[in-house]
Amino acid sequence: MKKINVVKNSRDFDRIIKNGKVVKNREFVIYYDNNDLDIYRFGISVGKKIGNAVTRNYYKRVLRNVCDNYKNLYSKGRDYIIIVRKACTLLSFSEMEESFVYLINKIEKEKKNEEKY
Repeated sequence: MKKINVVKNSRDFDRIIKNGKVVKNREFVIYYDNNDLDIYRFGISVGKKIGNAVTRNYYKRVLRNVCDNYKNLYSKGRDYIIIVRKACTLLSFSEMEESFVYLINKIEKEKKNEEKY
């Protein structure tokens, strides 16, 4: 993931969580909102309940890898905040990837439905 595609500013995190829409399942919560840029951006948050710093960084690395593998699914001009839940620790990489892709596809379907109306 390029550095340009990362949400780092805490104001941006707060704006997306406060004003954005949300989709969730047992493993992830994804907040998303439109931005004024011509790129998509990701922010990843792993809480302390997940484990120690080594474990949290592992899940961040895995999610960045999954985000890179599915670049074609994301809408340009949109910010995503991904929050990892405790149930994610019980999954293998492929199950985690499948769960994440399911949520991203759900977001994109909602966008297509909004454009129809």
